[in-house]
Amino acid sequence: MVLSPGIHGQNAGLEFENQVSTWLGMNFPEEVKWQSGIRYIPTISPWIKAGANGKFDAEFSANTFGSVHFTGSNYDSAYFRFKPYRLWMRYSTSHLEIRAGLQKINFGSSTILRPLMWFDKMDFRDPLMLTDGVYALLGRYYFSNNANIWLWGLYGNDKTKGWEAMPSLEEIPEYGGRVQLPVPGGEFALSYHHRDADYSALAVQIPGLNDTRYNEQLFAADGKWDIGPGIWFEMVGKLNEKENPFTTRWESYLSLGMDYTFGIGKGLNVSTEYFRYQNHPGEGETRAERNISTLTLGYPIGLSHNISGMLYYNWDTDDWYRFINLQMKYDYLTFYLMTYWNPDDAVLYTSGEGGNSFSGKGFQLMFVFDF
Repeated sequence: MVLSPGIHGQNAGLEFENQVSTWLGMNFPEEVKWQSGIRYIPTISPWIKAGANGKFDAEFSANTFGSVHFTGSNYDSAYFRFKPYRLWMRYSTSHLEIRAGLQKINFGSSTILRPLMWFDKMDFRDPLMLTDGVYALLGRYYFSNNANIWLWGLYGNDKTKGWEAMPSLEEIPEYGGRVQLPVPGGEFALSYHHRDADYSALAVQIPGLNDTRYNEQLFAADGKWDIGPGIWFEMVGKLNEKENPFTTRWESYLSLGMDYTFGIGKGLNVSTEYFRYQNHPGEGETRAERNISTLTLGYPIGLSHNISGMLYYNWDTDDWYRFINLQMKYDYLTFYLMTYWNPDDAVLYTSGEGGNSFSGKGFQLMFVFDF
């Protein structure tokens, strides 16, 4: 149901969309902690035709939210934020797209723990899949055989993205690209990204260190195929500047996945992924490693309701992550009931605002109103 259809003409139009979400969550350590919040994301999307095959369009949206936190009956804190969410303009044809501004850039084959999570921080468990954007210029060209080329440049971003430990230098451009090719039964892609990272926050660890700017290069390959079950992989190698004293020369990320829908009832979807991170230490350097397996199940209940379960296991710490989500959708209103049982210091994802909402044991109710 669309309550705000916008304004339309033959050669131009203006769309209005709104999303209001509110939630109540309770966490059960020795003394119960709970939080409540509300979020509003308004979106305006104008467009205008440009010639026979072209179009200019844009998206302007804001993320406004607030929350309050309590321990038992005692007030802890309140949080409020208003910030741009998407601010981009685009020119597109049937084969070409050029987009500039604050935007979401994501790609790759994995769905849960993604080595190619370079420019976002989406948590697979988040029903809204919210993530901050990046200020970028993105160009994509699509060939008639479904091959496509991406080129991007980022500028003015001073927050960590994806798996980054340190933010980029805001005044130094980042750049990269991606080539995606059709192959028998699926697709295969190669990606590259270069940035200069700011390690000044760690400079106090090494007295007398003057240079805290070090470049990083990311090289990636990914692919996915439908061979009955769907299968996919992502591999990323990260080359750090040789003079960087805070990290090893090489780091690597790997993800292998598979999914299949079994003909049980209305269709039981089963998906599994294995994720591995490791550095490659030289003499005197410390080895770091992380190995995580995931299993997710999804089953439809009726036409618009769904229940899903997620189970993650960290092989290095023997930690289990458990998550169940019941989704009930009614036209423009969606209801979520989420329950979880995770480590208190959960490290799978980190939220961009206010910490990890799925740490420890607890549940969360969420109502989402789209109009």
